[in-house]
Amino acid sequence: MMKMQIGTTATTPGDGELELRPGGMVVQKRTDQISNVPRVIRVRVKYGSVHHEISINSQSSFGELKKKLSGATGVHHQDMKIIYKDKERDSKMFLDLSGVKDRSKLVLKDDLISQEKRLLELRKISLHDKSTRAISDITFQVQKLAGQLSAFDTVIGKGGKVEEKNLENLMDMLMNQLVKLDSISGDGDFELKKKIQEERLQKYVEALDLLKIKNSTQPQPQPQMQPKPQTQPRYKEQDLLTFDEQVPRKPTASSSSPSVIITTRWETFDSHSTSAATPQTVKPVQPNHKWELFN
Repeated sequence: MMKMQIGTTATTPGDGELELRPGGMVVQKRTDQISNVPRVIRVRVKYGSVHHEISINSQSSFGELKKKLSGATGVHHQDMKIIYKDKERDSKMFLDLSGVKDRSKLVLKDDLISQEKRLLELRKISLHDKSTRAISDITFQVQKLAGQLSAFDTVIGKGGKVEEKNLENLMDMLMNQLVKLDSISGDGDFELKKKIQEERLQKYVEALDLLKIKNSTQPQPQPQMQPKPQTQPRYKEQDLLTFDEQVPRKPTASSSSPSVIITTRWETFDSHSTSAATPQTVKPVQPNHKWELFN
């Protein structure tokens, strides 16, 4: 039989640690270990001179606690380090396994090294995005210039001639794209895209040089004679007759009646007038010939 004394503990095979209670009863010793059932705890976090109380699951990680503190303090969660029991805790460690309990006290500090690394990474990503957009813009512009080069090649190939000024402008635009491409920095896949565009631009510049030589040897096109437009004859004002002018008729030898006058002055009749229009009297014309009377 195993002997036990008050206040002492003993273990038996297959059982947990035992303790003797003051009443003489031997029971399993109670521990402060966290049970497997998750529960919500409240921890007090000190940041500078300010204390924050955070409610969090007991089985959460320190990284999740940092994210909750980020909203309360305004510090990025990657720029934090949490001290618990004078030790810095990794973000992947769990609260319950590290001994964090309800009402535990923690200290939050700024991690300057992590902050610098994060800012450098953000700058690198920003430069990469900027360079990618620049490459895309140059690719689009080069495609447009290639269309102009193809149009000039077609004209010169058919025996036509292109103005020297247009060829010089195209050459300037190609060289500007080369300068922009040279000012962009990058690595990896970006460097490969940059090299492809450089080779493409150099190829277009060489093709344009050949077109300039061929265009200079083309004969100058003869200007075409344009037919003169036919002008209508102009009449003098004195040759034109208006309706307002009086046109007298020449009297004939067989007619002794007075001359007829053509005008555009019309007589208006008022429908509301009560008096009737007076008829015009016609005077008989006296004959000039003497007629012989027969009985």
